[in-house]
Amino acid sequence: MQEELEEYILSHIDAEGDALARLNRETHLFHLRPRMCSGHLQGRLLKMFVRMINPHNILELGTFTGYSALCLAEGLIAPDGELHTIEIDDELEDFIRNHFEASPFAERINLHIGDAREILPSLGKTFDLVFMDANKREYCEYYDLVFPMLSPGGFIIADNTLWDGKVVDWGKKLDAQTEGILKFNDYIAQDKRVEKVIIPLRDGLTIIYKKP
Repeated sequence: MQEELEEYILSHIDAEGDALARLNRETHLFHLRPRMCSGHLQGRLLKMFVRMINPHNILELGTFTGYSALCLAEGLIAPDGELHTIEIDDELEDFIRNHFEASPFAERINLHIGDAREILPSLGKTFDLVFMDANKREYCEYYDLVFPMLSPGGFIIADNTLWDGKVVDWGKKLDAQTEGILKFNDYIAQDKRVEKVIIPLRDGLTIIYKKP
């Protein structure tokens, strides 16, 4: 997206608020790969998806510094609605918890530190919305793990499914992350249990609907 056009969009949507702006700034100041942070536009879109879907339980795979988690929690309507978010990098835990605790949504967010493949079976919950933004090499494995935990009529939103345009780098040697995304995209395209669409926002968002 052209920078000028993006600035126009950001000036015509809801503001991200001081807490999210501070989190975004500190992510860029203190962490490697700050581009992994969802940011203003995608964050408002995630909140809007939650408003539209009105889930009771949300699962997030890949917390990073917590920006997307706060946006998902912000969108919850149900008084007892909650978010479970899983981050494998334990060095991020203090940063994440500090920002969660400073937000008005702290009581709605359950942070789990560790490998999602080990944590998921222990949750014992059904989720209405899943946001996948973890290791791209494991997307297919995550999908198979969370699908039985997703309620009929529920949604999975998978981030980075266009992977900086590398999905169409025909003839080039592919890295493991790109191969993982390509495998996942092909897998979802052939899955008759779901309806799906890819939105070309930022790095690509795939919206997946589990048929009742």
